[in-house]
Amino acid sequence: MDTRTLDWNWRGKTIRLGADSSGAGPKVLLLPALSSISTRREMHPLQERLAPRYSTLSVDWPGFGDAARPQVAWTPDAYAAFLAFLLTSVMARPHAIIAAGHAATYVLQHAAGTPPATARLVLIAPTWRGPLPTMMRGDRPFFERLCRLVDRRGLGPLIYRLNVNRFMVRHMGAGHVYADAAFLNGERLRQKLDVVRAPGARFASVRFVTGRLDPLASRDAFLDLARRAAVPILLVYGAETPPRSRAEMEALAAVGGVRTARLPQGKLAVHEEFPDATFDAIDPFLAEAAAAARGSSLSA
Repeated sequence: MDTRTLDWNWRGKTIRLGADSSGAGPKVLLLPALSSISTRREMHPLQERLAPRYSTLSVDWPGFGDAARPQVAWTPDAYAAFLAFLLTSVMARPHAIIAAGHAATYVLQHAAGTPPATARLVLIAPTWRGPLPTMMRGDRPFFERLCRLVDRRGLGPLIYRLNVNRFMVRHMGAGHVYADAAFLNGERLRQKLDVVRAPGARFASVRFVTGRLDPLASRDAFLDLARRAAVPILLVYGAETPPRSRAEMEALAAVGGVRTARLPQGKLAVHEEFPDATFDAIDPFLAEAAAAARGSSLSA
């Protein structure tokens, strides 16, 4: 992997973000999920499998990753603006975008609202609602108060650490993210703990958990994006996805024109835990567009 840093300006702040590139060929942008333990590195196993035929780039989202992060009250507008920046200034008109979790819904939203920025969309275990609103079936006033508490010096880091300690990270991983509880052990667990312990990690993390980074307000809006997106869509998710999240993915799978690959194993990080099965599902879908592009070129 070739690692570099991207500089993005948001409301007067320069945000520095990590990016990894590999391979040669048609361009593929890989976007990790937005979660307390997510970084671009969760896309590396899939990126390695794509690199022999594609020029790949994986990028951290603002407020996430494993580096120090600034104190910013992150909002969906910021993430939509960052995605637009990627698709104009970093990787314009990629052959495909592969996005996981909340990133998938931001990409879907972008595709529904602008001229097509890519030839193919791959949505891996897409989510549109954060963990607490999903668990409590909607927003609650105390979610906003919790964000303000976690933002505070002194008290904020203490509250945050109580919820992202070693036990809680492993419990969260086994419950929602990984099919095999033993997957998050050893060096992999250490790397995830480095992510949640990075300076400034709490600001985006608490907003994701409480739904402040939810780009949409309802399932109907989620499904409407898929109907309006003017590009082919492949939905990939694992059979062991938690029931409430799986219900949203199954509703998306029922939208006309959305192709679906339901893998026999996997939860929300199916791409990280089962990269071979994920690649096998994605590869024919990407190859179709590549073949069509070659055919158009030959006709011309």
